[in-house]
Amino acid sequence: MSRNASASTRIRVAAGAAVLITVACTASATALDRSAETRSPGTPREAAALTGSAKLYRPLGDDITFTFDAHLAAEHRMDPAKATGTFRFSHYLDGRGAWAEGRIDCLLTGGKVAVASGVITRTDLPGAQGNRVGFTVHDVGRHDRLGYSWASVGNPVETKDLPKCVSAAPFEKVKNGTGDFRVLPWDPDFLKEG
Repeated sequence: MSRNASASTRIRVAAGAAVLITVACTASATALDRSAETRSPGTPREAAALTGSAKLYRPLGDDITFTFDAHLAAEHRMDPAKATGTFRFSHYLDGRGAWAEGRIDCLLTGGKVAVASGVITRTDLPGAQGNRVGFTVHDVGRHDRLGYSWASVGNPVETKDLPKCVSAAPFEKVKNGTGDFRVLPWDPDFLKEG
């Protein structure tokens, strides 16, 4: 390849890279403009969140999985009972067990700890549908912990009159390599400096 052809190729590559960078920057700026339109300056889109899925560690081999997609929108920052989203859990051992899913009705977070509650909308556990259940998650990276409102009574059938956002300490451990829970901390207005 001649010296002029090589220089010409480098110029075309550099020009192409400049076009790609310009397109990427324009797309990023457009996305930022759109996100700014949907919320006021300095306000996050959500005030709190609990998301993720993981299996719990049990030495006997129980297959226990919890999944959360719970959010408190920024406009409801001062009312945790306006949280929305879903939860799902299942517990099986030797082919026997049950599952349940439902809608979130409350979410409080502080630092890396979340307490959420919700009402079971579908399940194969007799007597549990319509009951409120609570969950506590401690998001500590690879070794998250979880608690649930029926820890002291044995199953979600006994939790019908549970108040919103009530659960047990996060005494269970997540099984390594099976998932992760993520907690977005809540920052209520009454804790902000005036």
